[in-house]
Amino acid sequence: MDIDLDFSKFNGLLPAVVQDVESGDVLMVGFMNKEAWDNTLATGMATFFSRSRRELWVKGKTSGNVQKVKEIRIDCDSDTVLLKVEQVGGAACHKGFKSCFYRKIDGDRAVTVGKPVFDPEEVYKK
Repeated sequence: MDIDLDFSKFNGLLPAVVQDVESGDVLMVGFMNKEAWDNTLATGMATFFSRSRRELWVKGKTSGNVQKVKEIRIDCDSDTVLLKVEQVGGAACHKGFKSCFYRKIDGDRAVTVGKPVFDPEEVYKK
């Protein structure tokens, strides 16, 4: 494949912006290492590298709210990717919201916009 991404700038990681292919809403930002990138290309499912857990994770594997990749774009420096996805289940955020960007700044405070699609307490029982 003739895709040469630059994984050197963020300790082997690339920022990955995830956008709903239909609405254009920005759903989340994750990070990919080379293995996550390769898995995303191979499976068509958005795969990221968890910086806190130090492991790969397929988005929605636990919740069922997977992201089916429909289009991938690469920025001009080849160090950031844009995934346009079909968001299965309607929620990208682990807190139950459609988008991780569910808070809006209003003056000096953050205001929640919208309502959760699912209850994270129920979905992520441990």
